[in-house]
Amino acid sequence: MRTVTWIQRAAVFAVTVVLIASLGAATVRGAGEPVKNPETFVELRFGDAVSLDPALAYDIYSTEPVWPNVYETLIMYSGASLDKFQPMLATEVPSLANHLISADGLTYTFPIRTGVRFHDGSVMTPDDVVYSIRRFLLQDQAGGPAWLLLSPLLGVDSTRDDAGKIQVSFADVARAVSAQGGNVVFHLKKPFAPFLTIVAAWTEIMPRAWAAAHGDWDGSPGTWQKYNNPKTEDRYAFDHMDGTGPFTLERWDRQAKEVTLVRHDGYWRAPASLQRVVIRSVTEFAPRRLALQQGDADLVVASLNEQSKLRGIPGTVLQDNLPQIAVQTLQFNYKINTEANPDVGSARLDGAGIPADFFADLHVRRGFAYAFDYAANLGGAYAGRGVLPHGPIVQGLLGFDPAVPVYTTSREKAVAEFKEAMGGKLWETGFKFTIPYTAGNTARQTGAQIVKDTVGALNPKFQIEFRPVPSSTLNSLLFAHKGTMYFLGWFADYPDPHDFAQPFLSANGYFPVRGGYRNPQADRLIGEAVGTADPAKRKALYKQLSMIAYNDLPYLFLVQPVTYYTMRSWVHGWYYNPIFPGQYFYTISKR
Repeated sequence: MRTVTWIQRAAVFAVTVVLIASLGAATVRGAGEPVKNPETFVELRFGDAVSLDPALAYDIYSTEPVWPNVYETLIMYSGASLDKFQPMLATEVPSLANHLISADGLTYTFPIRTGVRFHDGSVMTPDDVVYSIRRFLLQDQAGGPAWLLLSPLLGVDSTRDDAGKIQVSFADVARAVSAQGGNVVFHLKKPFAPFLTIVAAWTEIMPRAWAAAHGDWDGSPGTWQKYNNPKTEDRYAFDHMDGTGPFTLERWDRQAKEVTLVRHDGYWRAPASLQRVVIRSVTEFAPRRLALQQGDADLVVASLNEQSKLRGIPGTVLQDNLPQIAVQTLQFNYKINTEANPDVGSARLDGAGIPADFFADLHVRRGFAYAFDYAANLGGAYAGRGVLPHGPIVQGLLGFDPAVPVYTTSREKAVAEFKEAMGGKLWETGFKFTIPYTAGNTARQTGAQIVKDTVGALNPKFQIEFRPVPSSTLNSLLFAHKGTMYFLGWFADYPDPHDFAQPFLSANGYFPVRGGYRNPQADRLIGEAVGTADPAKRKALYKQLSMIAYNDLPYLFLVQPVTYYTMRSWVHGWYYNPIFPGQYFYTISKR
């Protein structure tokens, strides 16, 4: 029942993607100009990569070059579909019909493709596949993506308990994933309907010998713990890549915020049409638009409130109204690291700063929630293109419930909450802090301006500023717990409500690890919801979790937006899948 319900919802969403992608394209014909640099594709965006390691990369700007362009997975989403898959490094997609999924739903067998070569020329083996999966599970950086496979395979969201002590063994992982002849076999802790959707995006394979030769874990049972929870830059794979994909890494220029990929002519399928791909971060919108207009960029990423400036450029196509399984939020940091932190002012409650626990006060958070102008944010930041969410579970997923209450703008309620905040001292004392936001993301800049204006209008002693920082710097602030509040989005790893409940509400989730939010009841309900096969029970549990999010208020859920891409009309073979972190360059040509 659970599988049927999930697949029906995913299929409906997939059909929507295909229809909107085809109906939303607006082409402006050029004057028959020749294709510029036909073998090089240039994408301009406003964010930069944090890591190229497939076990650590967990933001959209890092994962675009990682998957599926350089590293590949065992299976892959088929085109725009969310519930159909195609074989990749495995030769078959497991199913009950082909007996590669056991009748009890606990064992998945993947026959591994032979003759596939890594970019270093070595031949991929089932041992490399097993090593890569085990490495993904055991490296387990705090707040990283390892939970996606740890949860179905080991029944835990982290290799460490709440005290930071290792709670799994190598034997646990060896039982969960192993090589059996030419196959790789996964043994699940319990049936997990969306398991294939995780395999399709989170089983990137690298060569074991290459990793070990460059100082990474060698796969042996007795050494893995010293590689657990690494710092982002501590691995050779941080800025080096060796995959099986259609492109290889030529260079990552961190200073220029540019990743360059080149065609892998020894690719196991036909080589890509493109010879070179350049993914460049350009913070300001005007240069991105000019490059597109002049044909120096083939595709640009921009905010919804900039779309009107991209319409009508000769020789371009605007792919519009693309649905997202995503939510944009404003997040509070419960435990701010105030050391050498310019964003907290004096770091005290003295009118010239904020203390470390400023946002741990529920009245403070409610004050911001009631002061924020949600309609102005939707209209100004997103051009009215989206819907206001009802908690962390977005429309289109099991568990979404429009009956879940939301915060609405109320000056009176905001004032009342602020007067109770910080033991009743905040209203008279005031505060001062700065919001860091992603440079070039004008939607988040607009949101920060709304916070400054609406809260500042309540009391002249409430002083808020905001400053742009590169996306990689914002990630560093998140890891160091130095941000005050953040405008952040969550994009689905796979189309299931667990992928929203866990990152937002679990103590080991992506955002709580960085923001300090904890609620043991939420942890219990998350485990119960992902472990039940009854859709009705799951829906009820996710409503309880949405109510916890409403009452605890660790985040403001601002909008579930649509998205769009603008590209030159000479771009062919491009398609949109809401799970992809960016573009799949293998199918693209210029002509």
